[in-house]
Amino acid sequence: MFGLNLRHVTAIAMATVLFSFAMKVQAADWTRFRGSSGTGLAQAADKLPAEIAPGQNQIWRTELPPGHSSPAIVGNRIFLTAVRGEREKELFTLCLDRATGKIQWEAKAPYKKLEEIHSIGSHAQSSPCADAECVVSFFGSSGLYCYDHSGKQLWNKPMGPLNNNFGAGSSPLIVGDRIILCQDHDLGSFLMAINKKTGEIIWNKDRSEFPRNYCTPIIWENAGKKQIVIAATLRVVGYDLETGNEAWTVRGISRMVSCSPTVGDDGMLYVAGWAAGGDENEGISAEPFDSVAELKDTDKSGTLEESELKDGPIHQRFSQADRNKDGKLTKAEYEYFRNLFADGKNVVISIKPGASGEATDSHVAWRHSRLVPFCASPLYVNGLIFTIKDGGVLQCLNAKTGKQLKQQRLEASKSYYASPVSGDGKVYLLDEIGELTVIKANDQGEVLHTAEFKEDVYATPALVDGRIYLRTAKALYCFGITDKKN
Repeated sequence: MFGLNLRHVTAIAMATVLFSFAMKVQAADWTRFRGSSGTGLAQAADKLPAEIAPGQNQIWRTELPPGHSSPAIVGNRIFLTAVRGEREKELFTLCLDRATGKIQWEAKAPYKKLEEIHSIGSHAQSSPCADAECVVSFFGSSGLYCYDHSGKQLWNKPMGPLNNNFGAGSSPLIVGDRIILCQDHDLGSFLMAINKKTGEIIWNKDRSEFPRNYCTPIIWENAGKKQIVIAATLRVVGYDLETGNEAWTVRGISRMVSCSPTVGDDGMLYVAGWAAGGDENEGISAEPFDSVAELKDTDKSGTLEESELKDGPIHQRFSQADRNKDGKLTKAEYEYFRNLFADGKNVVISIKPGASGEATDSHVAWRHSRLVPFCASPLYVNGLIFTIKDGGVLQCLNAKTGKQLKQQRLEASKSYYASPVSGDGKVYLLDEIGELTVIKANDQGEVLHTAEFKEDVYATPALVDGRIYLRTAKALYCFGITDKKN
C-alpha cells in the first residue's frame, strides 16, 4: 500500500543495518594516544574482561618488533610504529588486521640522522593517529608521515634535528582536516597545524619558552571554541585551534611535564605534572651562577663546563641546562635552569571552563600536591580522578573538590609509563615490567585481578568494542571475554 515491495523493504532494512554498523565502528574507533577523546576511556558500554593474562581471555597475540607507541584503531585496522635493528635502525609504521592480528603492511620511514634517546627510550615512542582516510606517524628527527589505509605514502614532512637527548615523545592528533603536533625540546619547540590532505603547514607557533616536555595535547571545548591544551614547563596553555593563538594560561605547575591532560564529562580540565625537586618539602636548590663560577670557572671563560661543575643538581642535568648543546653553560642558561627548581611545583590541578587570558587565579578549581604521577596521565571516571605514581602508589581523588578519597599501594610496584585506561567499570594499570592490576572504577578501587606478562610495557592499552589491545615489548595482545565467569 505504500508502494514498497519486499525487495525495497529488504534493501531499506539492510541499509539500516549497515548504517548502524558503520556508526558502531565509528563510535568504537580509538584514533590516537589515549583514545579518540584523549581521555583513556572506552567510548562504548561493551563488557570487558577483568581477568586478562597471556592465554587467559586471549583472542590473539602477534609478535612485533620493538616500539613504545600505543595502538590507534580505525575500522578493521590497527596502526602502530616500530623499530628494527641495532646499529642500522629501520623505522616503520605497521598495519594489523583487527580481527586476526595479522600484519597487513609496513611502511619504512627513512632518515638522515636520528636524535639521541633515553636509555629506556625508543625511536618509535610517539603513537600514530588515524581516521577513516589516513594514518599519521611521527618519528622524531625522521619527521611526520601520512599514509592511506593500504600503506601508500601520501606525503611526509622531514623535521629536526631535535635538540634533546631524551628523544621525541609527544604524539600527533587529527582534528577534522588538520594534524596537530607539539614538540617541546631544549631548543626549537613548536606547536603546528598541518593540512591533513597536503602536508602543508597551516600555522606554526613558536614555543621556544618551553624546553623538553612530553605532554600530548588534548582538545577542549572551551567558551564555544575548540582549543588545543598543552601542559609544559611551569604553565598550562590553551591555543585556539583555528589560529594557533594563545587563548589562556594557568601557571604554577612542574618544571617539566610528561603527563597528558584529560577532560571530564563535567567539562573540567584535569592536568598533572611532576619533576624532581617539585614536591613540597623536597625542593632542589642551586647556588647562583656568579658564586659557582668564582670557584669553578677554572679557565675563566665566563661559562661553566660539565667537567668544571663536577657535582650538584645542575651538573646532574647538564644536558638539559645546556640548551644549545655547545658543551658549556652561559650565565643565562644556568640561571634559567636554577630558577626552574625554585618555581616548579608538582601538582594535579582542575581548571574550570571559560578560561581566558591570565586564568591562574580565576579558573583553577583546586590543586592537589600529593602523590603526583610522573609519566602516567591522570584518568577521570564518573566524578573520580585516578593517578598512579611510580612505585605502584594509586590514589583516587574527588574530581569536584580534589580531596583524596583513597590511597593504596599495588603489588605492581615498578615505574609506570603506560597510562591507566578504563571501561566497563574497571581500570587497567600496567607497570614497566608488565605487571597488570585491574581495579573497580570506584572510590575504593578494589583489586579485581593481577597478572604478569613478563615483558616490559611502555604503551597505553586501547579499549575498543569489547576488546583490550595491549602492547608489550614483544607483542600486541587482543583480549575479550572468552571465559564465562568474566
